Amino acid sequence: MFPGSETRTTMKTAERHRLKHNEVADTLQDVLASVQTNRRLIVAGLVAIIIIISSAGAWTYYRGQRNGKASALLGEAMIVADAQVVQPVEPAPGQKLPPSPANTFPTERAKLEAAFPKFLAAADAYPDTMAGIAARYHAAATLAALGRLAEARQRFAEVVDRDGHGLYGKMAMLAQADLDVQDKKYDQAITALRELSLDTKGDVPVDAVLAQLGGAYQAAGKSAEAQQTYRRITTEFAASPYAADARKQLEVLKSKS
Repeated sequence: MFPGSETRTTMKTAERHRLKHNEVADTLQDVLASVQTNRRLIVAGLVAIIIIISSAGAWTYYRGQRNGKASALLGEAMIVADAQVVQPVEPAPGQKLPPSPANTFPTERAKLEAAFPKFLAAADAYPDTMAGIAARYHAAATLAALGRLAEARQRFAEVVDRDGHGLYGKMAMLAQADLDVQDKKYDQAITALRELSLDTKGDVPVDAVLAQLGGAYQAAGKSAEAQQTYRRITTEFAASPYAADARKQLEVLKSKS
């Protein structure tokens, strides 16, 4: 080793440490300066993140509260819809008519008329919740049972608009098809039911759709198509609860051909 080389090596090492230290120090100073300069932006960003997180939690809580309230209103309507019908007993001569038992109705129509406004109130109060959509479907079905078919069709259409790809939306489509058959709009009903029968991954069982489609064909006087549809039920869905009726309808149609 040359004289003084050790000293020069030590000096170079020290210089590198000093330069590195200065570089780190300068970087820290730049960061601190940047933080100082952009403190308001950073604070605003943090506040925005906190607000977003809080809003998400608040929205989840709010949605849960709405669903709970909607379910409660739907439950009240269902209690009325499921109430017993108890015909009043004729009083003995000279006696007053005894009051009806609690939570009962004298006729089926009286029960339906009492249930409808409750279903509609739940649907209108919370229209976009699942319970609200279910309430709207039941309101439409109640109108249909009361014979108020035009109003029922309107309410079923509202269900389809809000839940076209969901269970209640598909059930509303089935109900609309049934109303079309009653109105003798057979082609319209058949088109809708055939489309629904192709949805094998949907919430509504295909065998139930086919059973209704067979009935629509039968009502339209299209015996061959009806037999083909009923035959599908008996072969593809042999264990279906609709299979027995499908076999019966096949026998009826064969006897007429």
